[in-house]
Amino acid sequence: MESIFELPDDLLATLVESFPCRDAQIRALATLLYPRAAPCRNLIVHGTEATGKSAITTRLLEALRSETRSGGSLLNFAIVKSAECVTARHLFERTVGSVADALKGEEGVLVGRCETLAALTVELTKMLKYNAERDDMGWRFVLVFDGIDRQREAPPTLLPALARMSELIPNLTTIFILTTPSPSLLRVPSVPQLYFPPYTKPEYITILSRPPYLPPPLPNTTAQETADLWARFAAAVHDALAKPASRSLPGLSRSCAALWPRFTAPVAAGTHRAREFSKLLVAARAYFQDESVLEPGITLASSAYKPVPVPTPDAKKTDGKASVKANTNATANGSSSSADLATLLPPAARLLLVAAYLASHNAPRHDQTLFSTWHTGRRRRGGGVVGGGHIRATKKTRHRKIARKLLGPGAFVLERMVAIYAATRREWVRGGDEEGVGAGTGSVDGDVGMAIATLASLRLLVRVGGAGGGDAMDRGGKWRVGVGWEVIRGVGRSMGVEVEEWLIE
Repeated sequence: MESIFELPDDLLATLVESFPCRDAQIRALATLLYPRAAPCRNLIVHGTEATGKSAITTRLLEALRSETRSGGSLLNFAIVKSAECVTARHLFERTVGSVADALKGEEGVLVGRCETLAALTVELTKMLKYNAERDDMGWRFVLVFDGIDRQREAPPTLLPALARMSELIPNLTTIFILTTPSPSLLRVPSVPQLYFPPYTKPEYITILSRPPYLPPPLPNTTAQETADLWARFAAAVHDALAKPASRSLPGLSRSCAALWPRFTAPVAAGTHRAREFSKLLVAARAYFQDESVLEPGITLASSAYKPVPVPTPDAKKTDGKASVKANTNATANGSSSSADLATLLPPAARLLLVAAYLASHNAPRHDQTLFSTWHTGRRRRGGGVVGGGHIRATKKTRHRKIARKLLGPGAFVLERMVAIYAATRREWVRGGDEEGVGAGTGSVDGDVGMAIATLASLRLLVRVGGAGGGDAMDRGGKWRVGVGWEVIRGVGRSMGVEVEEWLIE
């Protein structure tokens, strides 16, 4: 007895080879679409951008349509992209036209005007009407709405109405490709959902190590040595730039393509070998620290990191004066880095960064002395005395040999940093510069949350306690500042604040 459940394994094997690390999604999608497997009426395919949702769906439908059984195809499809539709009426017209183009080989297909959801249902019912010779074989038509959650001027009943069409047209399967589905998206029970998760680091490396991403062999190296160097290079680019600049597969591939010639320049020059990955990484470390190489137009003002020259055998014979000059240039670059950071950050983010530095380097017991005004009417700086009192020097402070600003940052509670920010912003912000940092006397506006998120994404603030779970804005969460003294001094001076005056030794 012939099995009623079967999948075209040859076609699926070809797709799995073309789309690595997506075999589970390909087989699940084929099961829910193939007429001789377990076809469904509605299907939600969701996931973040650049995870292969649209490409895999299109290639799978093309492969299933090309397969013929009993002298004919068992499946046909049409894809409607919401990004190409300006209004809901445009979407309806495009849907009817796409279905008509897919059925153009059949007789009796007439296209009428379609301006409403009711007219769309009528037109699709006419075009996909019952055909005994075709439908007895289990023929189905798949209608794909790509990016339907971003449709402009969409009525609130658009998605539920599109999901109901499969109840009126028995041989219709509707696929909704979107980013994040809501629990009551289609208002139809038992709708299967297929999730395309983001690629992990091993999956990124596996995909980039295959054509068309694999680069040609380098001079004086074999193809295997180039492939091994490329895999390690892709892993280093992912670790350095995946979160801030290359969060998707296209972005990561563009970053690797932009950095690969610079990274392998010493190999082409003959000063390094392909197996000396550590030396190549040290020579090109500046490219992994600055995103201006990837997008020069966005960070054109940033000149903190200069390209590292490729070392040559003659460079080792330079005298000590060249080393002194290099150190001087490095110091100038450090100052330029803090100046650029002060220019690029908004006022609220700069104030919060200084407040985070004070919270990391000052003990909590000194907060009342520094920032409270209830007993003197103004704040004290640097642990100084206002009104005749003094701070008793303890044994720990008398015997400290290293300045507090040179010590490593300590962890602090988020609520404490926000309290320091609220206590000092009116004194640090000059006159009309209070726009964007909150104008209230004792309140903290919504810009603070955005500024904290910005600092955290740039790794200027680092979550240290329970970073894997919980809300990032939890007042009890512990953080640590991620910049040093030179940077924070430049940020403070850009606002006219001497941070050293607010540190207690």
